[in-house]
Amino acid sequence: MEASGFEGSGRPFAVCGDELCCSGVGLRALAQEFGTPLYVYSGDQIAERARLFQDAFAGRAHTVCYAVKANSALAILRLLGEMGCGFDIVSGGELARVIAAAGPERARQWCGRVVFSGVGKTAEEIDAALAAGILLFNVESESELELLAARAELLGRKARFALRVNPDVFAETHPYISTGLSAHKFGIAIGLARAVYAQFRDHAWVEAAGVSVHIGSQIRQVEPFQASVDRVVALVRELRADGFDIRFVDAGGGLGIEYGAAEFDAAAQVSRYAEALRSALRDLQAHLLIEPGRFLVGQAGALVSTVLYTKRNGEKKFVITDAAMNDLIRPALYQAHHEIVPVMQVAGAAAETVDVVGPVCESGDFFARDRELPELEQGDLLALLDAGAYGLSLSSNYNTRLRPAEVLVTGGEAKLIRRRETYEELFAPEMV
Repeated sequence: MEASGFEGSGRPFAVCGDELCCSGVGLRALAQEFGTPLYVYSGDQIAERARLFQDAFAGRAHTVCYAVKANSALAILRLLGEMGCGFDIVSGGELARVIAAAGPERARQWCGRVVFSGVGKTAEEIDAALAAGILLFNVESESELELLAARAELLGRKARFALRVNPDVFAETHPYISTGLSAHKFGIAIGLARAVYAQFRDHAWVEAAGVSVHIGSQIRQVEPFQASVDRVVALVRELRADGFDIRFVDAGGGLGIEYGAAEFDAAAQVSRYAEALRSALRDLQAHLLIEPGRFLVGQAGALVSTVLYTKRNGEKKFVITDAAMNDLIRPALYQAHHEIVPVMQVAGAAAETVDVVGPVCESGDFFARDRELPELEQGDLLALLDAGAYGLSLSSNYNTRLRPAEVLVTGGEAKLIRRRETYEELFAPEMV
């Protein structure tokens, strides 16, 4: 069987001999050692993608702040932190992950590269971020700014903030992950932002240091990014004229990848994105913050699963795997497409049209419908590609299922970075 569906497409998963490998390491041996379902990531590709952004913005003051929500594995956070990346967090738990990944000797330094986004920060989360000394709070409402000011004064720690403005820019993506229109819950209308900044001009415990924008996720055209930053730059100039020392422009994240078998030139996409942002910023002197998540990790990961059964219901044939919607919910939630590839490649294998489904008791528990695949048998291994982002980070224990283990492949060496859960751990918080 040819590997033309994914070979040469810029992904780290390719055929080595007669099996699918991740950066040269065979998936069959990993499945045998660690069991399935199993998440496998290429640390080499994650580092390569981060360098693409760092190189594209060379010559301009910038920080690549990895969006932790995409994949919050401590080993991946450490990999990126050691490359000088910062972090975009949306919860106190994600801040705790950054601190744990950094270790006690580097925690303060790494927190100095953290921006805290999110529409519903609690007082406890704000306090933790103030204590950690994060770089910037991306504030989403006037009431949140009031709370930030009150907590900063109570703790005696001055807080730098950027208002997240809503530029009312349309970006073509799934409606669940679009955030830049006035109908969305995120941010403050850009026309109102100047007045909100003015309200806190003289507050002793909060400092207006930036402007932030984020218009959505999985956006594959660069024009919406340029349009949104154009509007931010105009606001920054107005705020500076008003006397504010605006030093940061946070352009958000959301640069998309190609799912499926399509060829994907990541370097060219990052180059186009950087050119669009540079064009929007023009001669504005400001420290640029960008928040890629999916782009760094999405194509670096695969979910490896075992075929439990095959069955027919009338004209339909089903391939039932030991992975389920609780392990990778994107197909059920977004009707997202993930390429599905047998780990063992059989030359001349007959093709058939099947639904690939999981064992969870929901009709929505599927990975693919009417997908043409080589004929599969019980015990075969399958890899669901492009599963490095919003895979385990969106997983659950639905049906009291244990979440998968995770393996990171770097420099030809595979390391277990998260072991499979046990029932004892799952039940530990409960009381009878």
